Amino acid sequence: MNGNDFYKVHSWYPELAEYTLITSFVKLKPDEVKSLAEGIIKGPEISHVIKRLKQCMANISGSSFVSTDVCSPTDTERYAAKHGSVHSARSAWRFLAKSEKVRVAAAAGEFDYLAVRPYRRMNQTREFRLFIHEGELKAMSQYWLIRHFRRLEGIKEKLWERAQEFFDEIYWRLPNQSMVMDIYITSDYQVILIDINKWGGFTDPLLLRKWERDWSEVSGISLMPSPTKIFGNVNVSF
Repeated sequence: MNGNDFYKVHSWYPELAEYTLITSFVKLKPDEVKSLAEGIIKGPEISHVIKRLKQCMANISGSSFVSTDVCSPTDTERYAAKHGSVHSARSAWRFLAKSEKVRVAAAAGEFDYLAVRPYRRMNQTREFRLFIHEGELKAMSQYWLIRHFRRLEGIKEKLWERAQEFFDEIYWRLPNQSMVMDIYITSDYQVILIDINKWGGFTDPLLLRKWERDWSEVSGISLMPSPTKIFGNVNVSF
């Protein structure tokens, strides 16, 4: 396998299926990718892909989560309101077409598959990003940087230990390269692989702050710090 393509879901899924949610794939024709790039929401040009997507989603009990092979429509109102949960093929396509991230990736020809999974609501405190540099796990960051989660402080070492165990289980299946993994750790410390992203570029380093750093060192887990408390007489002027 070409290591440069490993970040695509349909490439890594056969290798790591038992660590992630059950996923089905819908292959897109070139003109259907073009329709996504142009943000086309309805019309005869997308009727066939809607039908195939509907057949795929029919195998899922409850709502679905639909993404492209390389990115999800996280920049849409639907994702903000419903975390990506969709109930129909037309709704799934509509929010893909409304996503600027998806349109840009489609225009660049970065994907030709849609990935369809059962929707699972996840506790934001348990989502993390792993940083794998030259085949070694170097760091782990809290994914949602919305605030300090005090409950994580008491279990941070256990979380890092579990991430290391997970990596030790799967490293032999990975191409020898640098990549970023998004994972979810359940309350009983099971690891669910969410996504694999390219190293650097437009991938957010989150609490690692920047890509230009000494990656020979193991940084461990990084969490949002607790708010700073200021005591005594404080004079503020504007």
